Amino acid sequence: MPVKIRLQRHGKKNKPFYWIVAADARSKRDGRYLEKLGTYNPNTNPATIDLNIDGSVKWLHNGAVPTETARAILSYKGVLLKHHLEVGKNKGALTDEQVQAKFEAWLQEKDNKITSKKENLSKSKAEARAEKLAAEKATSEKRKAAAEAVEETPADEVAVEEAAEAQTPEATDETSKEAEA
Repeated sequence: MPVKIRLQRHGKKNKPFYWIVAADARSKRDGRYLEKLGTYNPNTNPATIDLNIDGSVKWLHNGAVPTETARAILSYKGVLLKHHLEVGKNKGALTDEQVQAKFEAWLQEKDNKITSKKENLSKSKAEARAEKLAAEKATSEKRKAAAEAVEETPADEVAVEEAAEAQTPEATDETSKEAEA
């Protein structure tokens, strides 16, 4: 029975959530599986992956073939590296301690990269928010200055006063008398 490590889709429309499973290659995509190895949520940034590393390595030792996407996920989490190191241990090139030390060093380096990526994302969001706020303040100041400039122009004040005088009843009587004469 050929076994594949693949993704099984769950979740809502436009909100995918995947289980990483070891399944018979002839079964349906979302059908029966032999073992659930973990989950993959691509909706978060960076994507959230929970994976049983030892179970995945066990299936790889037994001949399971991962799909392209599953291979990328397994590589990202270090399962393929651990499988490679354990093959070297089985051949006698490495000891258990060396395998564990190399794998732990790789995991530590990977965790550092992930935390730096998260920090960079939060910094860029904060910088973008600060730039947006500064741009809004600048446009607000420009609008206030333009409004004050309109209020302070003397030609506009004179025109407003003349319009006010023209609308008074005395002014309308005087203009009508001048028109009659």
